[in-house]
Amino acid sequence: MKTAIIAAAAAAVTALSFSTTTFAATDTSVPQAEAGVANVIRSATDLPGPLAKRGPEHVKVSFDTVEVTGALADGTTYRYWTFDGKVPGPFVRVREGDTVEIELTNDDDSVMAHNIDLHAVTGPHGGGSATMALPGETRSFTFKALKPGLYVYHCATPMVAQHIANGMYGMILVEPEGGLPAVDREFYVMQGEIYTEEAHGTKGELTESIDKLLDEQPEYYVFNGAADALTGDNALKARTDETIRVYFGVGGPNKTSSFHVIGEIFDKVYNLASLTGAPLTDVQTITVPPGGAAVVEFKAEVPGPYVLVDHALSRADRGLKGILQVEGPERPDLFHVAPDETKAAHN
Repeated sequence: MKTAIIAAAAAAVTALSFSTTTFAATDTSVPQAEAGVANVIRSATDLPGPLAKRGPEHVKVSFDTVEVTGALADGTTYRYWTFDGKVPGPFVRVREGDTVEIELTNDDDSVMAHNIDLHAVTGPHGGGSATMALPGETRSFTFKALKPGLYVYHCATPMVAQHIANGMYGMILVEPEGGLPAVDREFYVMQGEIYTEEAHGTKGELTESIDKLLDEQPEYYVFNGAADALTGDNALKARTDETIRVYFGVGGPNKTSSFHVIGEIFDKVYNLASLTGAPLTDVQTITVPPGGAAVVEFKAEVPGPYVLVDHALSRADRGLKGILQVEGPERPDLFHVAPDETKAAHN
C-alpha cells in the first residue's frame, strides 16, 4: 500500500511538471482562430504605459461594442459580445482629477442593445443609462475621475449577467496624483466565466445557457477571453529580477477568484485595488470578488514557468490557467533540484 501511494504521488508531481513545461513551450493549448473566426484574446501586454506627470486633463475614450464569433478552445467557438472585439475590453488609463468623456458606439451588425457602466464613475448607473445604444447608435457622457483605483467596467444592459458572461467587461485605472511607483513590466489579466448549453470540451459552435447562468454553473472559466488563453505565444514574459505588476480583475459575473501564481509570493498587494492605503506585503493568494480588482507586484528571482491560477483549482481543468515565463540565470542558492538518485542507481 505504501509503495502504491508513493508511486501515485510521484506520478502526480511528474504530471504537474510536464503540464507547466508544455504550457511554456508550445501554444497548442491556445485556441486557434480558423477562417471567419475571430481571435478575441486580449494580450496581457495590451495596455497603455504609465501616464506622464501632469495636471488634470480632458480625456476622450471611445468604445465600439461588437458581437463576434470567436475561438473559445481548439475546435470550439462561441458568440461573444465585446468591447472593441476583444475580451476583456481595452485597458483605460486616466489620472485622478481628469474629466473623462466616454463615447460608446454599438455596431450596426449587433443584435442586442449595449451600454457601459464604469465603477470609476460617481453618477447614476455608472454611465449605463447615458450610454444605452441600439445597434448603429452612439451615446456619450462625461465624468470626473474623483478617486484613484483600479475599477471594473461592464455592459449593464438587462439581462446584465448575460452581457457580462458573453465577454463585456474590462478595467479602467485611475492613477493617483503623481502616478504609481515605476516597475519593469505591467500585465493586464481578467477572469471570467462562460455558460454554454453544451458540456465543456464539446467541439463546434457552442450556444449560451441562461439556465446555467442563473444557476451559476459555468462550463468554462477563462483568463482574457478564452480557455488557456495566456499560454504559449500569449504567455506573460519577464526576466529574473524584474519588478512585475499585474492589474487583475474579475469580470465574472458570478464567481469570486482566489488569484495565485504558483511558485511566487506577492511582495505587495493593493487589496481590492485601493491605491491610496499601505499595500499588504508577502501574500500568497488574494481574494477578488466579481466586479472587483486588485494590483499585485512581485519579482521572480528564479527562471522558469510560473502558472497563473485561481486556487479553486478545479477551474484550471475548465480553461483557467496562464503562464508567466521567466528567463535568466539559474539561482541554485534560492532553488535547487536534487539529482534523481533513483535513476542514478539504475544506470
